[in-house]
Amino acid sequence: MSFNIGENVGPYRVMEKLGRGGMATVYKAYHASLDRYVALKVLHPAFLEDPNFLARFQREARLVAKLEHPNIVPIYDFADHEQQPYLVMKYVEGETLKAHLSRGRLSVDQIWDVVNAVGAGLGYAHKQGILHRDIKPSNVIVAKDGQTFLADFGLARIAQSGESTLSSDMIMGTPQYISPEQAMGTKELDDGTDIYSFAVMLYEMVVGQVPFSSDTPFSIIHDHIYSPLPLPRTINPNVPDEVERVLLKALSKERTDRHQNIPALVAAFKQAWEDSDVDMAEVTMTAPIRKPETTAPVPIPAAPSVSPTAATVAQAEADETLQPLKTETQDKPKKKKRKIWGFFAAGLLLIFACVFILSTLGQDNLAASLEDEPGIIEPAPAPPLVDEAPQDQRPIDEEKNPEVAAAREFVAENPDDPYAHLELALIILENSPGQNPAAFQHLQEAAELAENNIDFFIDAGFNLMDREVWIGSTAMFMQAIKLGENGPDIIDLFHESAYKAASHPEMPKYIPFKEIGEIDEPMMLITEARHTFYHGAPNEANNILNEIRRMKPNFPEANLLTGEIQVRDKDIIKARRTFENILANLETPEWIRVEAERALRELP
Repeated sequence: MSFNIGENVGPYRVMEKLGRGGMATVYKAYHASLDRYVALKVLHPAFLEDPNFLARFQREARLVAKLEHPNIVPIYDFADHEQQPYLVMKYVEGETLKAHLSRGRLSVDQIWDVVNAVGAGLGYAHKQGILHRDIKPSNVIVAKDGQTFLADFGLARIAQSGESTLSSDMIMGTPQYISPEQAMGTKELDDGTDIYSFAVMLYEMVVGQVPFSSDTPFSIIHDHIYSPLPLPRTINPNVPDEVERVLLKALSKERTDRHQNIPALVAAFKQAWEDSDVDMAEVTMTAPIRKPETTAPVPIPAAPSVSPTAATVAQAEADETLQPLKTETQDKPKKKKRKIWGFFAAGLLLIFACVFILSTLGQDNLAASLEDEPGIIEPAPAPPLVDEAPQDQRPIDEEKNPEVAAAREFVAENPDDPYAHLELALIILENSPGQNPAAFQHLQEAAELAENNIDFFIDAGFNLMDREVWIGSTAMFMQAIKLGENGPDIIDLFHESAYKAASHPEMPKYIPFKEIGEIDEPMMLITEARHTFYHGAPNEANNILNEIRRMKPNFPEANLLTGEIQVRDKDIIKARRTFENILANLETPEWIRVEAERALRELP
């Protein structure tokens, strides 16, 4: 369930959707009686499957609402609307630390502000017996006036007398920032878990990247538990010895080896910074450019373990594009399976075969169009016939790929959980020596189990998109839209997926253009034009573009394709002007802006 723009939710009028995260969707709303804007965080419906959740939610909200600190986003109220629980929080106009980092390195003053603000907020919360459990850049908000806030305490678990007040069955965390003990599902956590996550953030700001990153959340979790910390000075030689020692201590695998508390870590970090003879401005300016996060918050079963839990993929925060795969791990009663994918003329298995075929290609032709000799169109190689694709029956060596074994075990324990099947399918595809049919079977099973679960199709779309499997992600987002999810963020992701999928020669076989037209006619014409340009008649592509311009004169996707065609036609001056106009338009979607910037850089 989601709130509708313009809807009245209690005394609040919903103004706009700010983002969708791993546990909730956030809206900007107006509170008329107090004449102020607030943020509404509505929790995802999956939580309501637990009959005890509402009581725990109310108990947690009361506890967290007691937090009063200038660096913590306050909670004003909590309530429910049509049995959908939500939190009412301060609306902070600004952007996340993650958004700052994605644009480049932080200045010394910016790092200093984050250390002081987050350290102060965490230290205060810990004194109240409250852990955050999901410290990461996307939960740090930098307001327009420069004040820094720590957000999402409202979704953290409470560490008070060892009681679990959010969920007795899972721990939420984000793989890049999760502590080893939280990753192993340890029930009794203390402030050491936040110390570790905060230290990962310090490492990222100073060194220039997170210590552990990989293609799968499971691999990252495994590294946090078992792999030695990559030495900061190995990655960024300008990091002072004193600062490196602080990071090594704070990121120790064992809790007892870390700093005693947050104030001790902050004091040690600041002292090391001041004691070093190195100009820290030079350190931050020479740090390698960070890679964007590509995995998500992972729900992890809370049972203690000596190995990382087989959890599902997720993405997460309100400012991010990736969404969670999983919001709970309880066994569910079996559901009657029913297929709902009417827009797949050839059926589920056909799409999922396509998913794997395309994962071996994975690269959009936009980049290729700027590298090939202008004027020569070389279509991408066609994949094998679908009914011949998944023929490799070689088993995966699960001793060498423990994440496959763990994911398979998780499916065995949760056979009716679509997220478990989806995670296993993705892991099999990443570890398979060939085209393993088991992956397609689990993808099909996941989709059938999901039935009308909009969140599932969005989650699957994000994960396939993350792997550049554009036809697969297009199909998933289309199904979510058909089921009623029509928020601008999902529409934008559907547009990006469909645009990039259109360069594949077999795209219409799996998703006919008319099926796209049932959802979005201009986008249907864009995909048809782009596919025609790369695999048919370029002149006909221009005719379709003219039709789009009559329908939507300044359609950003049409402008981007126009630039591509101009590059192929060697009309570099016009292409440059087209891409510059795209960037000058403040309404241009971010993904199109990224493509236009790349195209400009690669122009001769």
